[in-house]
Amino acid sequence: MHFTTLASGSSGNAILVGEGNRHLLVDCGISGKSILHNLSCLNISGSEIEGIVVTHEHVDHIRGVGVLARKLNIPIYATTRLWDAMSPFLGKLAEHHRMEVQESFSCAGLDVLLYPTSHDSRESFGLKISQPKCEGKGNLAIGIATDSGTITEEMHRHLKGCDAFVVEANYDDQMLKFGSYPAYLKKRIRGQYGHLDNMQVAEGLLEWMAENTQRILLAHLSEENNTPEIALSTVMRILRDSNRLKECMEVQVQVAPRHSPHELIVLKE
Repeated sequence: MHFTTLASGSSGNAILVGEGNRHLLVDCGISGKSILHNLSCLNISGSEIEGIVVTHEHVDHIRGVGVLARKLNIPIYATTRLWDAMSPFLGKLAEHHRMEVQESFSCAGLDVLLYPTSHDSRESFGLKISQPKCEGKGNLAIGIATDSGTITEEMHRHLKGCDAFVVEANYDDQMLKFGSYPAYLKKRIRGQYGHLDNMQVAEGLLEWMAENTQRILLAHLSEENNTPEIALSTVMRILRDSNRLKECMEVQVQVAPRHSPHELIVLKE
């Protein structure tokens, strides 16, 4: 099982998860052309993408969804309320492109679980994507948690013990506090329905990590109120100060690039 980000940040987000030559996308917040280019950088063909899962309707998550679904002739998976919110922005779609889902479904041979996050959108979700349970085989799972103003009980319930994480480290609190954003925007970002800062996500990871956790990818960094260096150093400092990191000696923590794809991360069985 493998995963990576194709783009990450307020200018656009897309996550790739797959196994073998079967893949799904979580969001497509950049152009379809850019998605295909970034896939080619990883030697992955568009024909290997079997569906797009949408976490919420903000433009940095759906910009290329309609175009890519039409070009690759693949389904889009979203809840009924998200379809209502995003349909006007996707262009004309055939009936087979539209897949209304609830809490759990399968795509590209993987099990997908949606859980609610706390964000200022019609609905917003995090995901747990895992291998189907099979006797004699491991059940690897990747937890995805972005676009949430708080660490929710649902995150604790579904992300604990995942083998890998793609998690939001949106802002550094001091950079936001003394930055150029107007007061109302700072309040929105810091609020219950905004985004997670570096310290919040580190504290969440302390609860979610386990001995089997292999990789952590920090995502959705603010271009104005964070840097990869600050995000990584803050998270690593908090993890190092805890016993949790001592129990997870093999874990690697990295930061997702903004415009280019991160290298493909392959999990060990």
